[in-house]
Amino acid sequence: MNSFTRSCQSISIFLSNLAPRSPRRQNQILFLAGITLIAVGLCEPGYAVRTTTYNDQRLVEAINAILSYLEGSFGALVMVCAGVGAILSAAFGQYRASLGLLVVAIGSFILRSLISTFFNDVGIQE
Repeated sequence: MNSFTRSCQSISIFLSNLAPRSPRRQNQILFLAGITLIAVGLCEPGYAVRTTTYNDQRLVEAINAILSYLEGSFGALVMVCAGVGAILSAAFGQYRASLGLLVVAIGSFILRSLISTFFNDVGIQE
């Protein structure tokens, strides 16, 4: 236990001596950190190709279940509640809350099209 305490104290002293005391020292440390990151990043070539495949059928089924709820009667309930909340918020002068509820009301029905716009949805079709 004693050696652990001494080693932690030594590390603390070393790090406190490295603390930047001037803007020039800060720039030097940041420059060395950037060079180190670049050097480490260039050691191995990066591959942007997926080499493994996985079965995402269970994920697709879960997403389809959630989207079918949001597009069905539950989505209609969410839209009506958010619409009524938007009207009440606007009536009481809370326009920011009103706009947020309006986005929720519209988003409950257009979620599937948003997902197909921004993500790969080959398996998530109706």
